[in-house]
Amino acid sequence: MYRIGQEEIDAVARVIQSKNLFKINDAMHETEQCEALMREIFGAKRALLMTSGTGALTSALVGMGIGPGDEVVLPTYTYIATAMAVVAVGAIPVIADIDETYTLSPAAFEKKITPRTKCVIPVHIQGFPCNLDAICAIADAHGIFVLEDACQADGGSYKGRRLGTIGKAGALSFNQFKVISAGEGGAVLTDDDVLYQRALIYHDASAIAYFGNQLAGVTEPQFCGAELRTNEVAAAILHQQFLKLDGILGDLRKNKAALTARIESVCRIGASNDIEGDCGTTLPVVFDTEAKARDFCGRYGRGSFLPIDTGKHIYSHWTAIMETRGAFHPALDPFKHPANAPFVPDYKNEVFPVTQDMLSRSVFLPINPDWTEKELDEAAAAVRAAL
Repeated sequence: MYRIGQEEIDAVARVIQSKNLFKINDAMHETEQCEALMREIFGAKRALLMTSGTGALTSALVGMGIGPGDEVVLPTYTYIATAMAVVAVGAIPVIADIDETYTLSPAAFEKKITPRTKCVIPVHIQGFPCNLDAICAIADAHGIFVLEDACQADGGSYKGRRLGTIGKAGALSFNQFKVISAGEGGAVLTDDDVLYQRALIYHDASAIAYFGNQLAGVTEPQFCGAELRTNEVAAAILHQQFLKLDGILGDLRKNKAALTARIESVCRIGASNDIEGDCGTTLPVVFDTEAKARDFCGRYGRGSFLPIDTGKHIYSHWTAIMETRGAFHPALDPFKHPANAPFVPDYKNEVFPVTQDMLSRSVFLPINPDWTEKELDEAAAAVRAAL
């Protein structure tokens, strides 16, 4: 989260004064207004606000009908929640290497396809857009759904289209560490009515038919799901955050470009699939060796880090996945399900050379959308000094 202030305070105050904090109400309708604003901003037919990005990924997979016997391809470099969402619907996560853009390698994805592959999740990590042209072409050729994990890329784009709207569905996140935030939150974006209806039912299965007219026009049968319903306080905050989204992104991109211009003659900048659509939150600098990267990072400071050090964002740190423990009760564990058991990957012995190489000799420099020209000069001087 980058900018929050009086607008959000006032919006929350209005909700509290209305005494209607529940999503369905006859007062502020913040959830409805926020979803309408999301549809406008993203150009998506459907937007469904909920409690987390993980919930959004899971709801979208449910909407696609993914389950036992199915495999879902995802990259080595993403938060563990991406893999856990796959396990939550009873399917098996299949891990594929990244490329020099830090995102899912199309070639690695294609090599992982089997007759059981039903979905691929390209992750726009750190706001870096994936190569969606190549990934979608491969997926289309094999009849595979594309679920964009745009949880770290709220509002970003790829060749002029918003991330999260190019695949069959997209997931966004609004926790504390995202571009915009309500502390927690997530959303599903899609143009597919059936997927939307199933995600709607799943995300609020106990109350969807009880409150308001949420099932108006819904033709999919009800089924048992989860409780991922948002509330009016969170929606009020997000409504104001969405009004600030493009301003935040514009300043992030401007400052990333400005810092890049100041330092690109003295260091190697990481590759991008679409630098114009990149969210601008992070500037990757690539070194010849891990030792040089660590030396630079230690000297530069300023919140910089080596992505290999980010724990649960690296596949090898996904403890529950690596140890194939998909549920507490073994009867509910997808790794032990008869439809999955013969095909569970040997995660611990898989090798992903690009992941290890790129993430260990890159340093990510955080970008501040509120930097002044003086502060940009200071950041650039710090880079040169550290080099």
